[in-house]
Amino acid sequence: MTVAAAALLLGGGTLTVIAGTALAHNSDPAPVPGPQHLTATAATISCPDVGERLRTMPRSAQPQVSRGLAALDRQVSDAYHAMTAGGDSGQLLGALARQRRETIGAMADAIAGGGAQRPDELLRLSTCTTKPTGAGPSPDQEQEHGRNRGPGQGRNTLRHDGPSPDDFLDITTVRPGADTAAPPFAAPSGRGAATGTFTSTCGRNEDGHFNSDNVIVTPGVSNGAHHTHDYVGNTTTDAFSTDRSLAAADTTCANGDLSTYYWPVLRRLDGAVMPRPGAGHGGNDGSVLTPASVTLTFRGSRAGAVRPMPRFLRVITGDAKAFTNGPENAAASWSCTGFENRQLMDKYPLCPRGSQVVRTLAFPGCWDGRRTDSANHRDHMAFADRDGTCPRGFMAVPQLVQRLTYDVPPGDSFAVDSFSEQLRKPVTDHGDFIDVMPDGLMNRAVACINGGRACS
Repeated sequence: MTVAAAALLLGGGTLTVIAGTALAHNSDPAPVPGPQHLTATAATISCPDVGERLRTMPRSAQPQVSRGLAALDRQVSDAYHAMTAGGDSGQLLGALARQRRETIGAMADAIAGGGAQRPDELLRLSTCTTKPTGAGPSPDQEQEHGRNRGPGQGRNTLRHDGPSPDDFLDITTVRPGADTAAPPFAAPSGRGAATGTFTSTCGRNEDGHFNSDNVIVTPGVSNGAHHTHDYVGNTTTDAFSTDRSLAAADTTCANGDLSTYYWPVLRRLDGAVMPRPGAGHGGNDGSVLTPASVTLTFRGSRAGAVRPMPRFLRVITGDAKAFTNGPENAAASWSCTGFENRQLMDKYPLCPRGSQVVRTLAFPGCWDGRRTDSANHRDHMAFADRDGTCPRGFMAVPQLVQRLTYDVPPGDSFAVDSFSEQLRKPVTDHGDFIDVMPDGLMNRAVACINGGRACS
């Protein structure tokens, strides 16, 4: 029996998956302490992100590439769950590499079949490794973090699917004026800046528009996100939406904005499992928390005027796989009302009584002036420099900032949905936006922003 299997059977303490050791063989490990003492270094599976490396996407190749990306995510999830159930990590990673090579090869064939050069370099991304996730807490730490509360008051056991107590931090201990208070989170100001704002009021998803699709990254694939998204704005958005269907839809926005705004749901960790794809199966259990407020603000540039976005522009922010990819593309920030001069990128905030959790998702505000999307869904957009200057070849457009607030239970009792192997880490928070504003509304937004006015 592996240490991981022993931990599962014991039903307490920290799930133990020792990267490259206990799971790499089937020999009996040393005696395992009782659950009241069990601590160990856990691991997850880390794979190169094929989607991030795509640079060319012929239109004819998109369906095959979309299915391939979804298959790669499913393969990693299946291998991760097999590993945490006590599977041999060496064998699992070998089988996973073979699966990934076949899937990536089919994607490369489709790209070549569409007239582009075959991206054989993607095949080098087949091999995955394990990544340590940190040590589990002692029983005293469990009690300190409130993990022994009764039903409905938080988690009662440690979980292999995250988050951990180390993912939470008392906001009052954070130094004010941290770097995340600077761009892209700070509003434009200074001489020559476009300081106006335009706000779309689109509700809080009171109508319950949820699905686990991702029409930007994996269009045409049901459950392509493997986690549940909240939607506001366009009422029909799912994996099979098209520009035409979005333009013909209704909206929850009071000003007629037909745009699609979505983000992973935040859940209360009460053990509830919602009977829908993206929930439960990947560790994303818990009751969905409806935001107390949703503010969708478009703002200007520190360097000067902004130009209109093109209709159907697709924009993403953050990285749903930032825990294994690294924080380069992480772009979400966490805080508490009354403490928003203190921002966290890789921790959930523990807020004082009466203070709400705040999620801020700032989107890139520079556009290449040509494309409404790109192969990796990033290259056609960019963040401005600290002085507001866009990279060479890019122009400033209205920058979307989503601010969400939540009333959460006390303590480390909430988490964002994520891919299984990302362990619901706060650094994986992300947001998506498709501009479907009528041209007149977009022009009005730009005039307000450049004119230094606040409009909605």
